Amino acid sequence: MESFIYKDSTIAFVTAAAQTCLLVEKSNEYEREEWREQMLRLLPVLYLRTRLVDQEELMTEDEPQRFVTEEDYNYALAGIRNLLGPDDAYLDVFVDQGIYTDEVQTAYISEGIADIYQELKDLAAAFQTGEEAIMHDAVVLCREAFEMHWGRKLIAVMRALHEISDSSYK
Repeated sequence: MESFIYKDSTIAFVTAAAQTCLLVEKSNEYEREEWREQMLRLLPVLYLRTRLVDQEELMTEDEPQRFVTEEDYNYALAGIRNLLGPDDAYLDVFVDQGIYTDEVQTAYISEGIADIYQELKDLAAAFQTGEEAIMHDAVVLCREAFEMHWGRKLIAVMRALHEISDSSYK
């Protein structure tokens, strides 16, 4: 029987996660519109690839190792914030336990992507260990976190990025 971490769906998910991390980490090397376009092409793929990963049980009871430091997170956040400037902020409807309210709040693309990056980078770093139990549990935990919070953030960020138009569309 094929190991969960070597299934095509898992490998495709981890690949999309690694590509997203790379795009976030290199945000300072892009022009704003080029980065936005790349992100809008990659995020739907990431969403789909994540949904296609089987939900599995953890192999170990150990606390998962976290690889992303506060400095890593802040670097990702600052890079995107600097790239987007005033277009970083958007209005979002507050959702509490799946229930929409009338409360509208300001959200930030940079924060949403940095939160997603943190989950994905921990996954990618776990795969670099080469230890199957760590890799397996990293996929399981990342998939669970997707269901709990970062999947919603991904959709919100995609919507906000979609609304940022370059001058040719104005």
